[in-house]
Amino acid sequence: MKALNKLATAIIPNNGGELTLFRREDEFSIRLSGVRGELMNSRVFNSEQELAKLGCAHIKDQDKAEVLVGGLGMGYTLASALECVTAHSRVTVAELIPEVVEWNQGPLGACAGHPLHDPRCQVRLGDIVDLIKLEQPDFDAILLDVDNGPEGITHSNNNWLYSARGLEALYNSLRPEGMLAVWSAGADSMFVIQLKKAGFKVEVRTVRGRPGKGSRHTIFLAKKPWRSSQLAASV
Repeated sequence: MKALNKLATAIIPNNGGELTLFRREDEFSIRLSGVRGELMNSRVFNSEQELAKLGCAHIKDQDKAEVLVGGLGMGYTLASALECVTAHSRVTVAELIPEVVEWNQGPLGACAGHPLHDPRCQVRLGDIVDLIKLEQPDFDAILLDVDNGPEGITHSNNNWLYSARGLEALYNSLRPEGMLAVWSAGADSMFVIQLKKAGFKVEVRTVRGRPGKGSRHTIFLAKKPWRSSQLAASV
């Protein structure tokens, strides 16, 4: 097997470490300094696709849906989200690290089919936390794949997203019956409790890193209820 060749590096803000992009023929790998193993690999992306499919299932026929993707990564979640929505919808991807956008605009982009070229895609360069803190109900779906899950390892601000205050802000950023979908490397029963306390109806799915095989990852599906409908039903 040929060795991985180092292509580029990027510094994660606020002492988050260093990302390194490697390539072996048509295979790409992203690794994080201080963490054993790979952070991402271009051959293992099924759970990222499932994150988008599950998180956007309720809007597949909705015209002018608005989706927010937290974390560009290798582009698989973004590409799958674009496949799930209609021609007049929009998918905004928030990415903290400029170099990751550049990698996806370059050789890495072919892996997911160059989703950044889709006219429905809008890139917001910066911390998704700043966008969520606005608490404006602009989105029908929010797909979070910004870290290792509720326990962040690459950026300290990610921990705020999964705190009680962060979940409240995420709730307020969704339209009624909007869906928050969170990718995680593993299960987390306490996070389910936190989601429910924030007002979400929660469902947990287990998906594989590759179709039918590979590591088991967790997708938290948290739906914002249509409160006026619930109130009407209870009268």
